[in-house]
Amino acid sequence: MQLTEVTNAALAKDFIKVNVLMNKSNTVYIRPLDNEVNDVFNPLKNKLFAHGEVIRWILKNDAGELIGRIAAFTNEKYINKGTEFLTGGFGFFDCIDDQEAANILFDVAKKWLIEKGMDAMDGPINFGDRDKGWGLLVEGFNREPMYGMAFNPSYYQSLFENYGFKNYYNQYYYSMNIDDPFQPKIAERHARFAAKKDYSARHIELKNIEKYAGDFATVYNAAWGQHGEAKETTKEQMIKMFNTMKPVMDERIIWFAYYRDEPIAMFVNIPDVNQYFKYFNGKMGLIQKLHLLWMKYRQQNKQATGLAFGVVPKFQALGIDSYIIHELSSFVKNKGWYYTYEMGWAGDWNPIMINIYKSLGGVQSRHMITYRFIFDENKNPFERHPVMEYK
Repeated sequence: MQLTEVTNAALAKDFIKVNVLMNKSNTVYIRPLDNEVNDVFNPLKNKLFAHGEVIRWILKNDAGELIGRIAAFTNEKYINKGTEFLTGGFGFFDCIDDQEAANILFDVAKKWLIEKGMDAMDGPINFGDRDKGWGLLVEGFNREPMYGMAFNPSYYQSLFENYGFKNYYNQYYYSMNIDDPFQPKIAERHARFAAKKDYSARHIELKNIEKYAGDFATVYNAAWGQHGEAKETTKEQMIKMFNTMKPVMDERIIWFAYYRDEPIAMFVNIPDVNQYFKYFNGKMGLIQKLHLLWMKYRQQNKQATGLAFGVVPKFQALGIDSYIIHELSSFVKNKGWYYTYEMGWAGDWNPIMINIYKSLGGVQSRHMITYRFIFDENKNPFERHPVMEYK
């Protein structure tokens, strides 16, 4: 077998091609956009290059056929809360069902990370935000992947665990029908806040997108700053992201809650753009953009997906989550805009979020795992991800 570092455009195309080859037998597979994959490895596109570095490889068999790929990366902002050792990451793993081939890929990532001073590696994760390419799919292979969600053949789990990876945390997705009723307690909690004049909730207006980008950054940093692992952003970064997303955003399903006009919670949802992208075979040129606008105009996409949910810590556990969810739901239910809702993943270290999903009537639809491999467990014993603390 031949392992090759990706160093030019031709090899970058092969890197993308591996993913297509490994998933070609699954009829629900949706090819990620080529340009979005390439952007992860472009210092001009990926802000995390300011805090780390990345490398990638492809693997061929003796006949010169593509049989695997992997990327490894460091990120000084990826914090191990409660631990002292340094953890690198790897992702974009794809491989034929062959343990020897998988071991070659895992070994090269491990060797590179050791050379960079790392003590462990987590994966598959992304050299970017958690909403894309995070975790290994272990249940839910019969469902079309949502936008940004990792997708892989079922045998990958054995390749990981046979190598020695351990379950660092589980990631659970939940789904529901938009028009399904909530449990009565959701309405009861909502009523408590709706009766108080200091609280309000509203959906965004795209004409004021910079204002809501700032509100997003405020809530996001307050809600996730305690958690570490690269969880922070700026208003400028969010303005850039919101403007990028603007062509597919639906202002009716992105909501913020306020206390005396200060943002305290956000519930950010978007149409599941994979329902558009599944027709594009990884491309996004002029023809695809026109096709997308046509489908959007015809309101063909009836599936919404959760992108981000957060509550400022001092308002957590008070019921503000029920308030903002009920406000959004009352606005969209029975309108025919969307039929199904796919919630973004929640880690088993975040039981409050999982309970929120369940209280909405969500049914677990997928299960993913983020694995950890510690290079020397005698020095750094393995521990699962700590449960998130709410203050």
